[in-house]
Amino acid sequence: MRPVDGRTTLVAMNVAELLIESYSRVPDEAARVLDGLDESALTYRPDAEANSIAWLIWHLARGQDAQVADVAGTEQAWTADGWAARMGLPFDASETGFGQTSAQVAQIRVGAEDLLGYLDDVHHRSIEFLATLAEEDLDRVVDDAWDPPVTLGVRLVSIVGDDLQHLGQAAYVRGLIERM
Repeated sequence: MRPVDGRTTLVAMNVAELLIESYSRVPDEAARVLDGLDESALTYRPDAEANSIAWLIWHLARGQDAQVADVAGTEQAWTADGWAARMGLPFDASETGFGQTSAQVAQIRVGAEDLLGYLDDVHHRSIEFLATLAEEDLDRVVDDAWDPPVTLGVRLVSIVGDDLQHLGQAAYVRGLIERM
């Protein structure tokens, strides 16, 4: 529900507005987590197998970029907007971080400015796509490799759910750093 023209009249959100509201929480929270962190904090890992804040934010942005681009039928910001070259990571451009080893996690050495810039680019592309959606679009099957097949609605909720989970992990690691 939201006010209309500054009056107290409320109208229901449509599906696009609801998804945009959900996805818009990701860059805002990422900015809070990254605020004031230097390279040492960004790459800190509580143990040798843990993920760093830099890896968590990079991975959530890569996951959203790859998956939203797939369902939208567009190129990923990672390659289209030059983020792969800018960040210069030693991975194939298709890498999103899923299933990476501890050694690969340690290779993510990216500054907060680049992480936020990339996430902001991904966010804007995601919002452009989400703004086009109507309720009936959510039932479109986007992945029939699963039983039951995955619909657009399920995929979009899964993406933002993963992003929020990784943000919580990054916030937790930041808390550990602040207590040291």
